[in-house]
Amino acid sequence: MLRLPLVPLAMCLLGVAQAATPLRPTSDQEVVERLPAVTRVRPVQGSAAADPVQAERLARAAIATARETGDARYWGRAQAALAPWWNKADAPAALAVLQATVQQGRHDFGEARQVLQAVLARDPGQAQGWLDLASLERLSGRYPAALQACDAVARAGALLYAQACQLETLSLQGRHDEARKGLQRLLDQATEPAQRGWLASLLAEHEERAGRDTAALAAYRLSLQAAPDLYTRIALADLLLRTGQPAEVLEVLRAQPDTDAVLLRQALALRQRGDAGWTALRDSLRTRADELARRGDAADAHAREQALAALWLHDDAPAALALARRNLALQREPIDWWLALQSAQRAGDDAALRGLRQELQASGLVDRRLVERTP
Repeated sequence: MLRLPLVPLAMCLLGVAQAATPLRPTSDQEVVERLPAVTRVRPVQGSAAADPVQAERLARAAIATARETGDARYWGRAQAALAPWWNKADAPAALAVLQATVQQGRHDFGEARQVLQAVLARDPGQAQGWLDLASLERLSGRYPAALQACDAVARAGALLYAQACQLETLSLQGRHDEARKGLQRLLDQATEPAQRGWLASLLAEHEERAGRDTAALAAYRLSLQAAPDLYTRIALADLLLRTGQPAEVLEVLRAQPDTDAVLLRQALALRQRGDAGWTALRDSLRTRADELARRGDAADAHAREQALAALWLHDDAPAALALARRNLALQREPIDWWLALQSAQRAGDDAALRGLRQELQASGLVDRRLVERTP
């Protein structure tokens, strides 16, 4: 799967609490908020973006920032850089692959798959495109199709990435020993920090699926030591929450961008510790959800976060179950199955729980977290 100045957590919570109350500046000169430097950088306009080489550079930079900060506006900036070639059948292959990356970042998974299939049909040497397609197939629970895409990565000449792609897919199918040995071998051979960080995160996720939490924790720490990123911090936070270590969660997420995913986990960690500050985060998340609804944003794209909020922060398991079902129609990663099963269990809906377990078994996903009754 794909992946700020340090500020004390109390300051982060204060900012969120204030955000829940409308601010009314008394003059045009009053400073309401100072944005991070990365957010103040404006996209290049005009003829500079008409050059495909420049457009690719701009789009890649915006995509990297979107992943680093969780700021969805940068997906829009990436699309703006790609605008002259967006949805064009004759777009340069690299730009078409970047379009699919933007669509995937926005959870437009069906559109991203169509774009990738089209560009790969005319240029099968796009290794990144095949990797992205494999990721989409895994996300949808289509593991045989994912393995086919991994094979195409190898044919495109990116052997290490092809092997990692295959091993991640085999891990999801329950071939734990084979996946562990293979991922550890690749990690031992890797020398680039970014590559080591990525491989260590894959190994950590695998160890969680195999029910080896201690090994997973060590691999997550290794990943963050090699190349820290927001995706891995959130994955580690989920492991720490599941194993009852809320103080560690707050440290891992300290001074991270206040995305919904980050705030959800900070709120649950504070709640587990008995810290009343969790309610300010809950209210802030509710306000964000209301704003999304008023803007008419696609609700299904945010169903995972809304389901987690209903389950963790609002104690509304039936609502969480309804949202989790909608989310499963969009994405079927282990966390999505866990969320649906937990919601059904806490709602006391035995029929839904039986149905979900039948669907899970038919999907081919094998994950120890999904067969144990997690509190």
